[in-house]
Amino acid sequence: MLKITRGVYVLCFVCFMSDNHMQSQGVEYVVVRTDASPQEVVDNESPWWEARRIKWGPASYETEFRALWSDQGLYVRFESTDPNPWFTMTEDDDPIWNEEVVEIFIDLDRSGTNYAEIEINPANVVTDLSIMWEGDDREGDLSWNLEGLESHVRLNRYRDGSTAGWTAVAFLPWPGFASLPSATAMTLPPAAGTHWRFNVFRIKRPWGESDPLRDVVFAAWSPVTGESFHEPTVFRELVFEGTSEVPSQVPD
Repeated sequence: MLKITRGVYVLCFVCFMSDNHMQSQGVEYVVVRTDASPQEVVDNESPWWEARRIKWGPASYETEFRALWSDQGLYVRFESTDPNPWFTMTEDDDPIWNEEVVEIFIDLDRSGTNYAEIEINPANVVTDLSIMWEGDDREGDLSWNLEGLESHVRLNRYRDGSTAGWTAVAFLPWPGFASLPSATAMTLPPAAGTHWRFNVFRIKRPWGESDPLRDVVFAAWSPVTGESFHEPTVFRELVFEGTSEVPSQVPD
């Protein structure tokens, strides 16, 4: 897996944006198309101004998600409210789900039987898996990599120097999805109007290393009904829009 790290824990002051592009918490997320290059999207704020925003989780550990797409790939961004990000794992494909992460599951063919799982921790460690279901049995293939994936993490601070949280941005090139079994009959890049399915998540362990199992926050945008995030039946629509114009809001 190719992963480019640019200034992990680069400091930035937190600013508050208007809610003009906040998408209603409905059954789908509409991905705005961008003409910006992968470098511009990963390194700059301006391409993200047009992206829809969704938020979930408790206020003290709220998570915001945005996405964009282009002919080159899918871009995802997580803003995590967190006064004390915690991690110990530093190698790609470590089991970072046992610590603190943001996650996205992406189901290309909408079958629920095979989907990509991408996780990022506050140290910019990336763990990517291909998830396969056979009946009620689930297996995760850690040998699968989304080739060409690039990611960037930064620490956000308030003006008084206190920690506000962390931001993770990732570029997922279309060819990287091609090795998924579910991509066999798919067109990449997807055409405008294509619907995939997905869900996004956050794991926060407020007590960190001292007691990582205490008061754990498992937050899913589309709520799960059991003890695992792996519920394809609750995935929501990921819709690839054809223009950068903001359409009418999706009803709740």
